[in-house]
Amino acid sequence: MIRIAVAGAAGRMGREVVRTALSDPGMSLVAALDHHHCGDDVGVLIGAPTCGVQVEPMSAEALARSAPEVVVDFTVPRAAAGNALLALGAGARPIIGTTGLDETDLDSIRGALEGTSLAALVVPNFAIGAVLMMQFAARAARYMPGVEIVELHHDAKLDAPSGTARLTAERIAAVRERTAGVDEATEARGQEVAGIRIHSVRLPGLVAHQEVIFGAIGQTLTIRHDSIDRRSFMPGVTLAVQRISSLRGLHIGLEAVLDP
Repeated sequence: MIRIAVAGAAGRMGREVVRTALSDPGMSLVAALDHHHCGDDVGVLIGAPTCGVQVEPMSAEALARSAPEVVVDFTVPRAAAGNALLALGAGARPIIGTTGLDETDLDSIRGALEGTSLAALVVPNFAIGAVLMMQFAARAARYMPGVEIVELHHDAKLDAPSGTARLTAERIAAVRERTAGVDEATEARGQEVAGIRIHSVRLPGLVAHQEVIFGAIGQTLTIRHDSIDRRSFMPGVTLAVQRISSLRGLHIGLEAVLDP
């Protein structure tokens, strides 16, 4: 069994990962790390029977004592990079679902990986359908000159644009021969990432949704993905946990483990 720790275990996504780890015969939950609900049995916290794993703050001591092989992180941007460095220092492989990390954060993780046989995986979206959406969008971008992205998330999401939208824009920009013209004068046109406009919506009742709208003369093409339940992310999390040991270095996106 793969020994896993969950950072952000008391949060919405963290609780789903805990639930998955406790129900998967291939995983052993060895630590639930969070600054909230400390001392609570994490099984009870998610509405399940007691499991013997109490919530405790993330620390080098907690990781050394629990000895996880993988640390799944769903915390906040200001904590995720530091958590990854703690995980690597303990010999564990971090899988980071927290979005909003910047290049400085990624460089610090790359530096910590140098000279090791470990890997770190940063995944803006664990839904396999979302990964396919990005792949389809990159293919369409070769033939459709105009493109904009609309992403919609719950009102508690901290970053905007979302990590998924940013990664989609970067994947599209990588295959485009030219960038469609945009209006730089009005803020209502959205934020530009890699030359592509992204429009962010934050409302209660939403989970995670994105559409990539392409335009060409006399036609449009819309590629849309909707996660209507956080359980949609769990097959991707499970896949990442199972396959990260085959990787080395820093990888961005679920594609790194989707097609071994």
